[in-house]
Amino acid sequence: MSIRVLLVDDDPLVRAGLRLMLGGAEDMEVVGEAADGHEVPALVDRCRPGVVLMDIRMPGVDGLAATERLRARADPPEVLMLTTFHADEQVLRALRAGAAGFLLKDTPPGQIVQAVRAVAAGEPALSPVIAQKLIAHVADSGRDLRRKRARERLEQLAERELEVALAVGRGHSNAQISAELYMGVPTVKTHVSRILAKLGLNNRVQIALLAHDAGLLEDEELGD
Repeated sequence: MSIRVLLVDDDPLVRAGLRLMLGGAEDMEVVGEAADGHEVPALVDRCRPGVVLMDIRMPGVDGLAATERLRARADPPEVLMLTTFHADEQVLRALRAGAAGFLLKDTPPGQIVQAVRAVAAGEPALSPVIAQKLIAHVADSGRDLRRKRARERLEQLAERELEVALAVGRGHSNAQISAELYMGVPTVKTHVSRILAKLGLNNRVQIALLAHDAGLLEDEELGD
């Protein structure tokens, strides 16, 4: 089945470019367009996209607010954010809201197409610049309280689930986790699903954020 994509950007030229770009992929179909985040809920109900390609800055309801509202719904589509800038606070807010990816608009077309495929398959998609900033965000204000709360949440996990969560935090794929922890890929997927359910999260990016917030990946680096 083709990946159904909804385009949300206030610039009609950007939407036209994305439509042409994605239309060239045999496994994708642009099923709708919106110029404002306010239009997104009705379009999602009508078009049933698997992925929403969302601009972060729009008049009226911006992409951040639209993502928060969309991901709070039952069975929401994946959201891939596009922007011309990469302010840390905006990136983190979008990812905490449940966005599965965050790309700069100057990302090469082929990489944008691959990112849509990735988030449709349940994998995160972050540009290298944004991924680097995400990993480095632990130095901002409120770190100690965030670390305490994150560790309390991770205490809900069984030992094997925690190992999988930390591997997700390192950016490893299901296949890499399978090889690292000596378990089958279906078992890895089961553990990821249980982690999401136990912690009330909705994608792997949020698992990674929680692992970074808890400081457990830093502890591993110090141990090395």
